[in-house]
Amino acid sequence: MAWFVYLIECRDGSIYTGIAVDVNARYAAHLSGKGARYTRSHPPRRLLAAIEYADRSAASKAEYQIKRLSPRDKRELGRRHQAP
Repeated sequence: MAWFVYLIECRDGSIYTGIAVDVNARYAAHLSGKGARYTRSHPPRRLLAAIEYADRSAASKAEYQIKRLSPRDKRELGRRHQAP
């Protein structure tokens, strides 16, 4: 089963990074206020990117690396892997 790392641009300009199997369902949860604590206090503006990985382990490792990027680098990553 494929896993995805996804990037959400929040209304305040910050970038949230997470992993999920169903990105659309997870994004809907963030929009409804039932997602992560961070997106409850920083509401989503748009889904920037969804990057596919073979399994949860690979997605988790990628998520860790992406979270360490600067906001500028996260936006560049989002441009290269735009969400459908």
